[in-house]
Amino acid sequence: MLSARLGHFLDAPLGFIAKRIPFSPNVLSVTGFLITAAAAFIIPYHLLLGGIFIMIGGIFDMLDGIVARTTGRATKFGAFLDSVLDRYSDAFLFLSIAWYLAAHGDHTGSFLSIGTLVGAFLISYARARAEGLGESCHTGIMERPERIILLVVATLTGWLVPVLWIMLILTHVTVIQRVYYVWKIMHRQ
Repeated sequence: MLSARLGHFLDAPLGFIAKRIPFSPNVLSVTGFLITAAAAFIIPYHLLLGGIFIMIGGIFDMLDGIVARTTGRATKFGAFLDSVLDRYSDAFLFLSIAWYLAAHGDHTGSFLSIGTLVGAFLISYARARAEGLGESCHTGIMERPERIILLVVATLTGWLVPVLWIMLILTHVTVIQRVYYVWKIMHRQ
């Protein structure tokens, strides 16, 4: 939703900075992934610090695309690498939160985190499968930027379970939105 509405609106204001970053977009992608993986290891022991790491990793995840586009270094492999690392990041974060909640006796919250992870993977799969059929599919209310923002809010405030309920519902609504969108396009053909 944010990606569809805002697109690459930060490219122009941050392009000046992005052009001065000496690292390749792929290095930024890997760095963001490593920071996010560190967040996943921190969360079970210190939720707030883990949230700060998620936020920092998210900044790198945003910068890699901006650097790629504004410097003309965007590649198909870079997009592929970023997508794969994003899936690993999602898995690490949601499993870490499930671990944190289970350790605190909140098995419902743990289930919500794993259910949200399933939804996140299906959102990505639906898009990839649609693209494999030759159709673009960027529709939906809960894409990755929204999930990261909500994870940061949840970890910084401690409101994990209420935020996970929202994420669980909206990730699966997004999958349904994508299925319907592709069905509608295919039905017209």
